[in-house]
Amino acid sequence: MDPEPMSPEPMNPKSMNPKPMRTAKKITVNSKHGLRKLGRRGLLAAVAASLAVAALTGCAGQDPLAAQAKAGDNKNYIAGDGSVSVFAPSERKPPVQFSGTLFDGKKVSAADLAGKVSVLNFWYAGCAPCRLEAPSLEALHKEFAAQSVLFYGVNVRDEAATAEAFNRSFGLTYPSFNDKDGAVLLGMTDYVPPAAVPTTLVLDKQGRVAARILGVADKSTLKALISDAVAGR
Repeated sequence: MDPEPMSPEPMNPKSMNPKPMRTAKKITVNSKHGLRKLGRRGLLAAVAASLAVAALTGCAGQDPLAAQAKAGDNKNYIAGDGSVSVFAPSERKPPVQFSGTLFDGKKVSAADLAGKVSVLNFWYAGCAPCRLEAPSLEALHKEFAAQSVLFYGVNVRDEAATAEAFNRSFGLTYPSFNDKDGAVLLGMTDYVPPAAVPTTLVLDKQGRVAARILGVADKSTLKALISDAVAGR
C-alpha cells in the first residue's frame, strides 16, 4: 500500500502579509559645492518640517491622489523628497533669466523681479502636494507683502479655468504664470528637475537662486529661507 501523502503545513498568515515599513520624506541641507547649512532656527524648522511631512504622508495613505503624488505614478511628475538646498551668497550662480505670461495676460520677465526677493512655486491643480502647501504659501505671501517680497506661481499644465478654480478654492491672491509651453521652466533647468512638482525657489534681490525646496514647502522652513534672503544672507 502506498504511504498516505502528507498534508502541507499551513502558511502563517503573518508571513503572507508583512507589515509595510513606514518611510518619511527627508529634508537635507547640503553644505558642499556652494550650499551652506541653515542657521540653528532654520535647521530646527527643517527638522520639524520633516516630521510634519511624514505625518501628512501617514494620514493621507488612503488618498489615491496623495499616493500617486508620493510615487509619481501616471501623473507626469516626480515626487519631491522634501529636501531643502540653501546656496551661500558668495557661491550663487548668475541671476536666472526667464520671461513668461501670467494667466491675466501680463508679461513678466526676470528683469521685473530685480531688487526684490521673489518666491517661485511650480504647481498645477491636480497635484496633491500642491494642495497641501497652498494655504501656507498664501499666508507667507501676505506676511511678507510689507517687505515687498514677490510671490509667483508657475503653473505647468492647467488651462486658465482650472487654475482660477484652484486659486478660488484656496484663496490664493498672488499671480501665476501660464507655463504650459515651459518658457519659465526652461530658465530654471539648473534648479528644477524635469516634471518635479511642487518645487519652490527663493530668489535673492539680484535674481539669483538663494534656496530651493523639492516637494511640499513647509511654512516654517520657507519663512526662514525668505527671511534670510530679505536680510541679504
